[in-house]
Formats: sequence, structure tokens, C-alpha cells
Amino acid sequence: MIFGDEPQQTIEALDTVRHAALQAGFTERQSLSADADFAWPSLIDATQTLSLFCDKQLIELALPTGKPGKEGSKTLLSIAENTSEDVILVIHGPRVGKDVQNTKWFKTLAQKGWFVPCFALEGRDLENWIANLLQQVQVHTTPQCIAFIADACEGNMLAAKQEVDKLGLLYAGTTLSIEQCKAAVVEQSRFNVYQLIDTMLACDTQRLVKLLFRLESEGLEPNIIIWALIKEFETLYNIYQLQQQGAPINWQALRVWGNKQALYINLLTHYSMPKFDALRLALKDADFQFKNSVPTRPYVLLCHLCLLFTPYGLTEYVQQ
Repeated sequence: MIFGDEPQQTIEALDTVRHAALQAGFTERQSLSADADFAWPSLIDATQTLSLFCDKQLIELALPTGKPGKEGSKTLLSIAENTSEDVILVIHGPRVGKDVQNTKWFKTLAQKGWFVPCFALEGRDLENWIANLLQQVQVHTTPQCIAFIADACEGNMLAAKQEVDKLGLLYAGTTLSIEQCKAAVVEQSRFNVYQLIDTMLACDTQRLVKLLFRLESEGLEPNIIIWALIKEFETLYNIYQLQQQGAPINWQALRVWGNKQALYINLLTHYSMPKFDALRLALKDADFQFKNSVPTRPYVLLCHLCLLFTPYGLTEYVQQ
């Protein structure tokens, strides 16, 4: 099962499975898509019918919504109960949340095979991935060039792959300088509001300003960020209240998953009720401005609001 919203990672995962299957003798490949008109019995037929010319086959099933529905769930469970060494089934689709991962069909298939989540790499992981791509196209370079490519294409691994392939055509077998790199690589980074919120919670102010600049250049509607900030304020306030009461925190009810819980806990060590009051007032004023007028420089205001969530920015605001 290959699920995720990062297209380059998904492509690489699918290509890896296809190559390994071909090497193992699975020379026939079928591609199916479980759209609204899909007949699930056809998947059963595909797994039980072998070609006259091949006794091993790879079946790829696309789940456009990430959810097979009631009939599809039953079909996948039936296939899991009757696995065959002559058939490899690959199910792929968009990112699936805990609601899907906790279903019976998903857990059963995960136990029978593998679940590969595809997500965008960041930081050092992204740089290592780019360095590996450069080696494949025989381009020698410096850490400075690798960091520049990562910065230019962060959040858009498909674009990073295209840029590295272009460098391979231009500079294969040579050593790439930072000047050549800057002249050839096109700015293609993509970010979303969820990455912005995670960066804000981690109090990485330099990256926070960078993400806001990129989101503004991509034309993201400012009200989307305001909505996200208000939502994060409510989550932080609810956790803070539970901490003050000594009550257990139901992270699932708050929709805060394991890898983000520490961010909230660490950030809240710098919060107090006066800080919450100040932040609430700032968000209220900004929300009123965006709903009743168009600020001259909306992203400057959004940057100020995001920085208020960090320990330094919030303390500065309270003191004012």
C-alpha cells in the first residue's frame, strides 16, 4: 500500500515495486482505478485469472479517495484471506489519515504486506536525497549547491528531480559551482498552511518568515492562514486549561497526533493567561480587519501574528 500526497515519492515507490516485481518474474502488469463506476468483482477476477503467456502478475489498484467504501473493504479483506504467491497487489492513492489506517481492511493488508507513506522530505533528509540524485546523474558539487537546490525546491520534490535531471544534462562529469547552480536552478518551492503551522509551533522563526514569503508569492488567500491560526490558538488554550487542571489530555479528541504533541508541550512552557489574553486580542483584531477591509500588506500582519505565537514574539507583545 502506497499512500501520500508527495508525487515524486509516490512515483519512486511505484517504480521500485515494478522493478523488483519484474526481476522476480512478474512480467504482466494490470492497472485498475476504483472510481465511482468501478466494479469490485473485477478485482477479484483479476487476481484469479492468469495470462496464457505469464503465470505471475502485478496488479495496481488506484484509490482516488483513499477509501474503498463498504463493498471495496469487503473485497480487499477477501483478497487478503486468499493471497497468492503468483500475484502482487499494489494499492496506491492520496494521503490517508488515522481514520483510514484504523479500519479493518487497512490493518489486515498492512499485516499481510507493507504500508509505504509518501511525504515530502525536509531539511537534511531532503539534502541527502538531492545529493544521491546528483550522484546518479554524475554531477559533482559542493554542500552549498545541494543546500541551494533544496531551498529552491523545498516542498516540491518533483521539481527538485527535474532540476537535478537538467543539471545532469548540462554538467554531467564535471564539478558544479554555486554560480552555475544559481544560474540553472529555477525557484519552484511549494508550501502549504500545515507546514507553516508546524514551523510556527517549532518556533523556527527564520523558516517561518521564509514560508510566509513563499505562500504570499503562490497567492494563498490570507484568510486561510487566519483561520488556521485561530484553530491553533484554540488547541493550545484547551491543552493549557487541561494542564492547569491536572487533567489527562485526550490528544485524539484534539486531533493532535504523536509526532506533534511534543511541539505543543514545549511551546506551552512559555505561555501564561496574560499571554493568551494578548494573543486572543491580536487574533480578534486581525480577523476583524481581514473580514471588513483589505490590509495594505496582509502578509506583514500575518507574519506579526505568527511570531506572536513564539515565545519571544508573544512576550514582546504582552510587554507593549
